[in-house]
Amino acid sequence: MYGEGPRWHDGRLWFSDGPAGRVYSAGETGDLTVAAEVPRASGLGWLPDGTLVVSTLFEAKIHHVDPQGHIAATFDLGDRAWSTNDLVVAPDGRAYVDLYKQTRNALVGEIGLVDPAGTVRIVATGLAVPNGLGFHPDGSTLVVSETNGSRLLAFSSAPDGSLGSPTVFADLGPGRHPDGLCIDAEGGVWVGCYDSGEFLRVIAGGTVTNRITVDHGWAVAPTLGGADGRTLYLIVDDTTHDGLVLGESSGRVLQTRVDVPAAPT
Repeated sequence: MYGEGPRWHDGRLWFSDGPAGRVYSAGETGDLTVAAEVPRASGLGWLPDGTLVVSTLFEAKIHHVDPQGHIAATFDLGDRAWSTNDLVVAPDGRAYVDLYKQTRNALVGEIGLVDPAGTVRIVATGLAVPNGLGFHPDGSTLVVSETNGSRLLAFSSAPDGSLGSPTVFADLGPGRHPDGLCIDAEGGVWVGCYDSGEFLRVIAGGTVTNRITVDHGWAVAPTLGGADGRTLYLIVDDTTHDGLVLGESSGRVLQTRVDVPAAPT
């Protein structure tokens, strides 16, 4: 119904379908498997022991899912946020996750650092709806799409998980609202600009090196995968803002081939 959070893991494409309450995995031939049933599933990642980590949209929870697809633990972040969204898990098992708070006029955003035991620490504040998250190839820089800021931000990451002050990786202009992202081996960022119907590859400074448009629907999120890391998977969803809340949506996955492979993970 609404694809989100694509990741390439263990030889398969994984993505969430929040309105359906499912996490799917798909093979390169298009075979589809329900890997887990998780209400409002959004962002995906894995702990070092293979545990699947799933964040949620429209509520602030993080779930740990065992290899059999059963929810083994749930961490409620409701005292910190109204909703979570995307997440990325670092090699040490700590996860950076979007935290949204409602104000009278708008959503405001923070980034939380959540350890495998569910303890959360705020590491970035004052963001205009943070969304897609990904690490630069060297692992020392976290790139974040700021949806309502129409830009990508870069944060240096310290060994304890703290984030430095953000710098602007790319200003995409007021007509674009970046959503999910992935990062390739050269540090280029593929990002979906959902309501302008385009997937862009941008490099530091904001130069757009590649642009893929979709004929209809929201360009939600990309990820790189396939056997050689050069298949770009594109999540596209046909919906509206109101429709997304009501669960009125249909989604599809497209793919294309690119020159620069995924960054090592």
